[in-house]
Amino acid sequence: MKIDEEKNPWTTLSTEKIYDSPWIGLTKHNVLTPNNTPGTYSVIHFKNIALAVLPLDKDYNTWIVGQYRYPINQYSWEVPEGGGKRNVPPIDSAKRELLEETGITANKWTKIQELHLSNSASDEFGILYVAQDLSFGESHPEDEEELVSKKIHFDELYKLVEEGSITDSLTVTIVLRVKLLMIEGKI
Repeated sequence: MKIDEEKNPWTTLSTEKIYDSPWIGLTKHNVLTPNNTPGTYSVIHFKNIALAVLPLDKDYNTWIVGQYRYPINQYSWEVPEGGGKRNVPPIDSAKRELLEETGITANKWTKIQELHLSNSASDEFGILYVAQDLSFGESHPEDEEELVSKKIHFDELYKLVEEGSITDSLTVTIVLRVKLLMIEGKI
């Protein structure tokens, strides 16, 4: 059986907005599935772009941020990350997040990956950057954030991802992608 990758096999019968906030929306779609049976598909719409930054100095040190994540009810170590408004260039939002969370600015920025974070339930889209040629100042977290920033060597961060101690999807993805780029000699 050949699948037409460009054709949408779903038919939307009706759409109802269930919830809306400044950050997300939830829409319920009554649909006909690809095998033509009635169904419901609910989609979470994210109003911001997810952004993550791996700051990397010349000695391959990086900085991670620790914070309590309410949705998963646990503490999480992550690369600096956050949301960027869709009407702002993503690189500008990434620079803002890095500065807010760590006090770091960078002269060299490389976009290394774009990804959908949970495409079976949401339209959340993310962009990952490596920041190099770093300068250091004071962090300025948002009022509702309680953050701890920690300097570690990239190899240690890679080990934390490899052993499953870090589970944040943006952090796991950026660390594995950077490791591949290092193996290829591109970073």
